[in-house]
Amino acid sequence: MTHSMRMDTHSGYLDDGGGDWRDTATRYALLPLRVFLGVTFIYAGLDKITDSAFLSEAGSGSIGDMMRAVRDSSAIPALVDLSLKNPVGFGYAIAAGELAVGIGTLIGLFARLAAFGGALISLSLWLTVSWQSDPYYYGNDLAYLMAWLPLVLAGASVFSIDARIRARRRQRAGAY
Repeated sequence: MTHSMRMDTHSGYLDDGGGDWRDTATRYALLPLRVFLGVTFIYAGLDKITDSAFLSEAGSGSIGDMMRAVRDSSAIPALVDLSLKNPVGFGYAIAAGELAVGIGTLIGLFARLAAFGGALISLSLWLTVSWQSDPYYYGNDLAYLMAWLPLVLAGASVFSIDARIRARRRQRAGAY
């Protein structure tokens, strides 16, 4: 009995709609994750930008007090020290990063790059803010980091600007 590898599988992006239910499920498999992460990061960014207490150097709920509280228990205290040089600027940078990542992920524009940014944000938060969580799985930033990785690898295959751009390129290439 010989075994061979199927070479007629689709690319995982928007096609002509052919294929069986498994092909369709494969194309749509990451869509719920993409929507969840996109909406969550947009919400997180907006929550930070609209919270005047968070965007303060000191005081209850401020980014400055939060970073000072986690400094000694973080995996990389130097990263926390860097944020403490300008806590308000760091707070705005995190909020803007979360918004950019969330929007890019949700609409599927530069989806792999957006997911990579989300993974970096989650990694930096895990190594600083939630590092002291014991046991480690209580810190949700590690779970977010792992959730971003499939999107870093696969991008946005359906309902995305990236997929539309790919389809146009293929259409133009076929016209020549």
